[in-house]
Amino acid sequence: MKVSTNITTFDEHLTERYGERGTSKRTEFEIKAKAFLIGEVIKSERHLANLTQEQLAEKIGAKKSFISRIENGKADIQLSTLYRILEFGLGRKIELLVH
Repeated sequence: MKVSTNITTFDEHLTERYGERGTSKRTEFEIKAKAFLIGEVIKSERHLANLTQEQLAEKIGAKKSFISRIENGKADIQLSTLYRILEFGLGRKIELLVH
């Protein structure tokens, strides 16, 4: 991999490393990054609620390993599952914002 010394922004770094927006490599990276971000939000909210992964899993009828995979960005979850985790499991409200 060649390294460019002219990169000045994070977006330029992503373009250098993964290609332009819309390419399959860049899209795959962005999907994985969003999954990781969702997992971090769930983990943070779970900690604020003073719940273990096992307790959260029990509240929503899932397995601890499933919560672990979500929090580590390793599971592709459906919106209904995200809703169930955040609203029923953690007592939070979801708002969808599209830019």
